[in-house]
This record gives sequence, C-alpha cells and structure tokens, in this order.
Amino acid sequence: MAGPLRLLRRGSNAPLADDNGLREAYQAHGGELFRFALLALGDRGAAEDVVQETFVRAWRSADRYDPTLSSLRVWLFAIVRNVVIDQARHRTSKAWTPVVADPEAPTTQADAAPDPADEVLRGWLVEEALRRLSPEHREAIVETYLRGRTYDEVAAERGIPVGTLRSRVFYALKALRIAMEEMGVAP
Repeated sequence: MAGPLRLLRRGSNAPLADDNGLREAYQAHGGELFRFALLALGDRGAAEDVVQETFVRAWRSADRYDPTLSSLRVWLFAIVRNVVIDQARHRTSKAWTPVVADPEAPTTQADAAPDPADEVLRGWLVEEALRRLSPEHREAIVETYLRGRTYDEVAAERGIPVGTLRSRVFYALKALRIAMEEMGVAP
C-alpha cells in the first residue's frame, strides 16, 4: 500500500512522467484496470491492449494529472473507461454491416441495457467521493441511501434526533455533489 501513497506524496503533479512512477502506478493499479477492461470487453487480449493504451495515454498527459482533484486510481479509471469505449466502438465499427432498419420494429431489452463498465466506474467514483465526506455524513448516506434503512431506525440506533439525521443527509448529499464535481463527474 505504500507504493500508491508514495506516488501521490512525491510533490510532483506528474507521478507518471518518469519510468519509476509509471512502473509503480502499473504495479499498484494495473491489475484492477485489467479486470475492469476484461469485465467490460470480455476479451483477454483486448483488455491487455486497453491497459497498455491507458498507461500510454496517462504517460502522455501526466502533466495534466492533479492529485488535489482526484486520486491517481480514479484518474486512471477515467482514462481506462475512455479507452474501453474507444475499443468497443472500434470493434463495433469493424463488425458493422449495413442493414435497412425497420422504424416500426420494437426496441429490444439489449438496446436499453446499461453498460456494465459505466456502472462499475460509477460505483468506484461514488466510493471515492464518499471517502471525502466526514464520518457522520458518510454514515448518514450509507445507512439511509445505500442500505435503505429508515430515518427513524438509524436515528434510534445512533441515539440522535430524526431531524439531526435528516440534516446530516441533506448536507452529506450536498457535499457529495461537490466532491463529485471536483472529481470531474456530473452526479
């Protein structure tokens, strides 16, 4: 765990600008990035290509990384998401054959299905944003929104008035929105 923290504390805004920083970032995050790409694409070779392209792009734009806006992990996941999308588009365009579309044909369930890669990335981004909240605000959001518990139940368990819990949830959502905007994500 010391590797990723050392990357962020170097004092440089470009932890990937040199070979050692790039190597450390790959060792710290390469496996997660690979699993993300593999889950999104379902092809081991394509996932390896995506991870390689992710680190090439990160190296090329290392000077644009700002550790005050997001962690290196979040920044790399934003890049890998874009590369996965590019890869998926490339695969789709190669396999595309012209077909006359029937405008009256009903849309299928697959047309409306969300991209699993987007859902995974969104979960990691929300997790990172939640880490930026105070413990009281994070707990209020986790218990009421993520675990679906009632305000009365949580307030009684914590020994606080329901109004206090509602206030914490209100301000926690506001802080969460700000944290996500700082990370460059529209909530």
